Amino acid sequence: MKHWIEAARIRTLPLSVSGILVGSFYYMSQAPGQFNWKIFILALSTTVCLQVLSNFANDYGDGVKGTDNDDRVGPKRAIQSGAISPQAMKVALFFMTLLTLLSALLLIYVSFKGKYLWYSLIFLFLGIAAIASAIRYTVGKNPYGYRGYGDVFVFVFFGLVSTFGVYFMFSKQVDWLLFLPSTAIGLLSVGVLNLNNMRDEESDKKSGKNTLVVQHGGAWAKKYHFFLISTAMVLMLLFAILFDFSDRDPGLQDQFNFDLYFFLVAYIPIIAHLVRVAKNKNPKQLDPELKKLAISTFLLSILLSMSLIYFISDIIIYYTN
Repeated sequence: MKHWIEAARIRTLPLSVSGILVGSFYYMSQAPGQFNWKIFILALSTTVCLQVLSNFANDYGDGVKGTDNDDRVGPKRAIQSGAISPQAMKVALFFMTLLTLLSALLLIYVSFKGKYLWYSLIFLFLGIAAIASAIRYTVGKNPYGYRGYGDVFVFVFFGLVSTFGVYFMFSKQVDWLLFLPSTAIGLLSVGVLNLNNMRDEESDKKSGKNTLVVQHGGAWAKKYHFFLISTAMVLMLLFAILFDFSDRDPGLQDQFNFDLYFFLVAYIPIIAHLVRVAKNKNPKQLDPELKKLAISTFLLSILLSMSLIYFISDIIIYYTN
């Protein structure tokens, strides 16, 4: 059991649910009395299952290809260390695929309940695409993660689809303002992947894993990393400003809502992270930064969700008085 928990890479799970938190509580800020906790729990379940599936597939794909070797920095993977056999991991992939699909089907049913056939079909397609993408990242003869497309998968499914998707399941409509935080979370998630690829540049190059870092070099990757993180920070702040001064609450338009900007506290560890990356001379020493950036992104999503809840309380207090 210990080895399977390690293979699931628990430290990656908080990052994966960041979009779910923001999309869900953004909807709650609009319709506090209509929040459906079943949708929220099933969305979390589906996302966690998808992340574990992705981690198992990554362990299997890199393990059987020999990408996980002694040159790799960080904790040894399950197949690399021999703790889990490739055959056992293959069986685990099968069961995690079924579990993820089951959770996704329940989420679709609870969200639409047969009333919105086209919506159900679209989300079924997205669910299958997410599962297939999670597996094909490193598994197969021509995995897209070995051609530098992993960033696209992370950005789309753990940023846009996660945040926009859960909001749509609640509201059955699109709110384009949500594009800002969903893009920000997607960029931060890509930032974690980019750190991983910066750390493993040498070992990936030897094994033929042509990530963007391998293709363009470490100096480019560092600039790319600063673009990802700084853009995400700007977009999140812009979202708060636009949300604060929108017309969703006429009674509070003339007030500056300090509670809404509480999430800026999370910028402190993120800025500290950027400073450490800027000073780094040895990419192999970036391994601790993966966990720090992932936790900082999760903290940002938690604080933004709390800010939205505080904003709800301001509205309730205003109208009850």
